[in-house]
Amino acid sequence: MRMDLCKVLCSTGALLEYGGDYRMLGPLSRQLDCDGFEFMMDAPYYDEIEALKQYLRESDLYIPVIHCEKSIGENISKGGKAEWTDAYKKFEINCDLAKSIGAGKMAIHLWDGRTSDSNFQNNLAGYEQLGGIACQYGIDLLVENVVCSVEDPMKHLCELRERYPDIKFVFDTKMAAFHGQLDLLYETRYRWLWQEGHIRHYHVNDYAGGYMDWENLRSLPIGKGNIDFARFFEFIGKTGYDGMFTVEATACHGGGVVDVEMLNRQFRYIRACVKV
Repeated sequence: MRMDLCKVLCSTGALLEYGGDYRMLGPLSRQLDCDGFEFMMDAPYYDEIEALKQYLRESDLYIPVIHCEKSIGENISKGGKAEWTDAYKKFEINCDLAKSIGAGKMAIHLWDGRTSDSNFQNNLAGYEQLGGIACQYGIDLLVENVVCSVEDPMKHLCELRERYPDIKFVFDTKMAAFHGQLDLLYETRYRWLWQEGHIRHYHVNDYAGGYMDWENLRSLPIGKGNIDFARFFEFIGKTGYDGMFTVEATACHGGGVVDVEMLNRQFRYIRACVKV
């Protein structure tokens, strides 16, 4: 596995079923031509967090990014003392995991689940404490443009930036395309996203559905949907972005079978586009 460029990552969520055996990551890494991994924290891992930390520390896996466990965003969305207390407790565990394995970035679904963005003022307010906790652990917290059931992610990114001028984001191509908002990235009125350095990471996935087409909200490999990635990568190159990309296309098809070759094609395609 190449460790010098640190450009194209693979999400462990693409490799493992929900709460799957993370000990498969070592053997799988030897078959993958990615530069490292974005570790997806799942709720079942809380019960074995020390064993998880030990395994990841002792492995030779390069994990510069962690994806925060998703129920935290749902807790924040629901609101109330009990929900927020649980969210901050779990979030601190996520931050401790990140620090213990040397991951400097954490992607978070600030809103999530059935509640989604229906109580967005909770999410807007909750970010302050989440950001403070992440700062204490030396973690760069990145809010993802997660799909919404009420409004839309770009509106919420704008609201977050207005309240927290230094906030950072991870931009997901599938999430944006779901809301018909991928082209907004190219528009002059949103150039602050990259000109001011707010976007610090990209999730690269294709999308085959239409506007807010919930039945087709899946992470597809590049080329299996309708996103114009040639335009996307050409634009990203012009912005001067030199950070990392994470491939999240689902490669686990049950029974521990992982489509390694499909993922390797994704890595090669991205490298060709960004000339890594």
